[in-house]
Amino acid sequence: MQINNGTLTALGREINISALSQPRTLAIAAFVAGLVIGLVVLGWWLFPVNWENASPADLRPDLRADYLRAAIDSYTLEPNDALARQRLAALGDSVDETMAGVAAAPGAQSIETIARFQALMGGAPAVAADPGAGEPTAGLFTSGSMLTTLCGMTLVIGLITAVVYIVRSRRAGEPEAPLSPLSAPGGKATAPAPYSDGDDSPPLSQWMTTYMLGDDLYDDSFSIDSPAGEFMGECGVSITETIGVGSPKRISAFEIWLFDKNDIQTVTKVLMSSHVFGDDAARQRLATKGEPVLASPGVETVLETATLQLVVRVVDMQYGEGPLPEESFFERATLELAVWSKI
Repeated sequence: MQINNGTLTALGREINISALSQPRTLAIAAFVAGLVIGLVVLGWWLFPVNWENASPADLRPDLRADYLRAAIDSYTLEPNDALARQRLAALGDSVDETMAGVAAAPGAQSIETIARFQALMGGAPAVAADPGAGEPTAGLFTSGSMLTTLCGMTLVIGLITAVVYIVRSRRAGEPEAPLSPLSAPGGKATAPAPYSDGDDSPPLSQWMTTYMLGDDLYDDSFSIDSPAGEFMGECGVSITETIGVGSPKRISAFEIWLFDKNDIQTVTKVLMSSHVFGDDAARQRLATKGEPVLASPGVETVLETATLQLVVRVVDMQYGEGPLPEESFFERATLELAVWSKI
């Protein structure tokens, strides 16, 4: 191997070293290095993106079926055609496939109940189409060079990664508000009081969450935003008590919580199984986490803060069976959360 007049000779072949210093070659090398560092090292290794709150259409087939069963149960207890069609539309292109699967294996639900809900599919609103869905995509690199386009894509990925990292860092640094139970007496709650012009107002947001036996990491949380998109608080449901030993965990109580950015405390209530609620020692111990509420189908409970009111309704539930005490743990539980603004 030898170098003469800017030419590298190796194994009988000559390579022009000056070609390696050309701007185009350096740009390609810099792009490849940036792509590896930005996408692989930063994006996939150091700061991976965690996706949350996916739409029902993005769930696995079995979870889409659970979502549809919960929607059918909700419609059976409280018929609301508009809300039912909205939940059907959330399944997107998989609605027919999911409905067929549920109808083929109705389980605890009656065929008549499923058929009534299925009749709504004819009037379900169409899923919004992508504005560019009908346009050809072959011209992605026709206007400008491929190098420029790929560099732009790398820049976008880098910006998204930076934003996710900053948001995550800020949330991790926020002090956690102390938990404090409500002092109001328990019992079945009525519908939320109106707050505008004396008429009932629609909720700011409304969600459905379902626990199934075996989901040992169950913890659903939702962001509460104003109509203008301003962050107002958060609410959610998580596991707070188990019974027995072994896997999967047997959940005997859930914690329901409401955080208001304009309040100094996070309000909580504890939704208990019949066995735990009837055990004075267990009920008093869990009362330190929040006001006890006996879980039963259709029961509602209200959580209130300075500017928010959260109504939680048990849409459907079923106790598990086994060697543990009767009605001591949940096989499944579906809750509906609706939040209103008090200002």
